[in-house]
This record gives sequence, C-alpha cells and structure tokens, in this order.
Amino acid sequence: MSNQKGTGVAGLGYIHRSSPIHRLTGASKLLMVLLGSISAMITYDTRFLLAVIVGSASMFALARIRLGELKVIIGLITVFMILNNLFIFLFAPEEGVKIYGSRHEIAHLFGSYTLVSEQLFYQLNVTIKYFSILPLALVFFVTTEPSEFASSLNQIGVSYKVGYSVALALRYIPDVRRTYYEISQAQQARGIDISRKAKLRARVKGATAILFPLIFSSLDKIESISNAMELRSFGKYQKRTWYRGRPFARRDYLVIAVSALMVAAAIALNGINGGRFYNPFR
Repeated sequence: MSNQKGTGVAGLGYIHRSSPIHRLTGASKLLMVLLGSISAMITYDTRFLLAVIVGSASMFALARIRLGELKVIIGLITVFMILNNLFIFLFAPEEGVKIYGSRHEIAHLFGSYTLVSEQLFYQLNVTIKYFSILPLALVFFVTTEPSEFASSLNQIGVSYKVGYSVALALRYIPDVRRTYYEISQAQQARGIDISRKAKLRARVKGATAILFPLIFSSLDKIESISNAMELRSFGKYQKRTWYRGRPFARRDYLVIAVSALMVAAAIALNGINGGRFYNPFR
C-alpha cells in the first residue's frame, strides 16, 4: 500500500508516492510546465496539441496519481471547459470561419446561430489546448512539496523571499481548512446548523459566524510566523540554502531538453502552417 499525504486544498496538493516524476527536482518539473505551456500557447496545430496531451497523460501515469484523488479539481476544470465553449459559441459563433477562411454549414440552430465545421474545429482546438497544459500543471503540484517548490523557484532565478512566501501560502492552506472545520464543529455544538438540512439563509448566516473567528485566528498565526522569521533574521542575506533543494541529475536535463524541443517544434509548425493554426479545410 502506497504512502500518501496531502498538503493542498480542494483535492489539489502534494501526494507522496515513489515514482520517476517524484524523483525529478522541483526546478526541472517547473521548467517542464512552463516550457510545455509556452509550446501549447504558441500554436493551434491540432496534431501537435494531441501529441502534447499524450505526453501529459504519460507523465500523469508515471506519477502514479489516480484521477479519483483529484476529482474535485477535475470537476471544476470540466465545468470551466463547458462554460468556456458555451460562451465562445454565444459571443463568437463565426470565429472559426474567420480563422480558416471557409464555411461548411452543418445545421441551422436558431436566430443567427448556425453550426459550422470550422467553428467546431476551432473550439476543439481551444479545448485540447487546455487539456494539453492542465495535466502537466496538476502533475507538478501533486508531485512537488511546498519547500521543494520554493527551492525550484529560487533555482530558476526567483528571489528566495518570493519562493518562501509561496511555500508558506501552500503550507498555510491546509491549516485554514483545519481551523475552519474546528470552528464549524464548535459552532454546531452551540446549535448553529450549517448542514444541507438548514435553509440557505441560515447556512449563510452560520458561515458568516465562522468567518470572523477564522480571520482573527489567521491573523494571529501570521503575526506569530512573521515574528519568528524576523527573530531568525530572515531576509538579511542575498542567498540562502534549501533543505529540500536537490542538484540536477541526468533525468532532469532530459526532461528540460524534451520540453525545449517542444517549444522549438511549436515554432517550426507555425512556419510550416503559415501561422498558428493548422487548417484542414484548405
């Protein structure tokens, strides 16, 4: 049975596993996400984006992460995708026609809205563009500890103060959840019902009663952490060492090289296609 622990929120946090992806340094994974995202943003070539999706799915499988462990965040992403496609069609129903320079009508829907092949293909590209980037980002977040994340930011040139702030924020999110749960239990013990059985107005009022103690508790913790860091002269020096920092290994250089090749391939495809879009309607 695998060892597992989370440090995130809403299903998105570090999951401890023994996998090739976990053994990569935080810096190499961060560069993989950044370069992979850049390559996906550069081009709308469907073939390239599908290849990136396959690569992202392979990284997900290598990380040994189960989809059920991220069901909340995957559900939110799915809702966002549906709404995004709906609004694109409502506000720009002929955008695909403008991009590809042709019009193949499938069916008339209502009013001025007509279903055309070019628009469907354009929205398909928008969707797979998101799906090519998001798995890489999810893999990074669930396989990188907050301290290693801060170290990776510092390794690529970000100030260690910024990196440490990010690490503190990621570590603090579970504490906020735990404090909220404790205050919620205390309020319910006093007769304040915020369960689904209560009316919406009562639930909102109960949640407000939890919010103020949560804010004051959070401010107390922030002050304690700030005082502790100040007493230890945090920020006095320009550089610092990292307990979770690791030097690059061969596998890290390989991942960075492949990610850089993806960017080069995306740029090359723009030249081959005569633009960012691959046009099968020519």
